[in-house]
Amino acid sequence: MAGNDDGMTNAREQTVRTWSATADAEGAGHYSRYFTGTLLAGLRELPGFQGAYLLRRDLDGTGTVELTAHTFWESPEAIRAFAGDDITVAIVEPEARAMLRDFDRTATHRSVIADARGLPSRWF
Repeated sequence: MAGNDDGMTNAREQTVRTWSATADAEGAGHYSRYFTGTLLAGLRELPGFQGAYLLRRDLDGTGTVELTAHTFWESPEAIRAFAGDDITVAIVEPEARAMLRDFDRTATHRSVIADARGLPSRWF
């Protein structure tokens, strides 16, 4: 991406797909390893996949953990190649389901308008 005089980069489209689940502490650990070892390997093979975050939040000392996955894509069309025609349907493999207490049946999508993860900041 070419930079501008003000240190910002030229605009481009990027879509973030977000999905959440809950697990006990052990299941969250297993899912984290599945995400980094199995799921990401498959996603990296897909055209238009641009990276991911897996976030963890302990819920109120109950032993329940919330996991939120954010995957970055170059376009909704790239997501469609992964998720099918209805990109709101969550793709959760049986192996992953076994590690989770519950999970969202749908995913949400947002367009990135500013990205300050690297230098210089990127504005879309």
